Amino acid sequence: MNASSGEGARMRLDRALVYLRFARTRSIARQMIEKRALRINRRRVERVSEHVAIGDVLTFMAGSQVRIVEVLALPDRRASPTLARACYRELDRSSDRSLEQALDRQG
Repeated sequence: MNASSGEGARMRLDRALVYLRFARTRSIARQMIEKRALRINRRRVERVSEHVAIGDVLTFMAGSQVRIVEVLALPDRRASPTLARACYRELDRSSDRSLEQALDRQG
């Protein structure tokens, strides 16, 4: 898997959700976005066609829990769960300091 880790790498959000294995299909990813259940860097996502970049912080519902993850790399295809997990970092809500630091890097 050749994950994009260069500066300025971007990907459509619906595709990124599938490649990072947060959604099984792009139609499920589209439903997540259309329900307005997803945020990028604390900003509510309005359109399916929005882009996600390396360093962005995604907040979304996964079942009954809120997940907060920082995108470390953008994979170029859907891969195994192990490889997908290497492309993001879970930010623990109890560790607000790490969350604030990740969001501060966004500017």
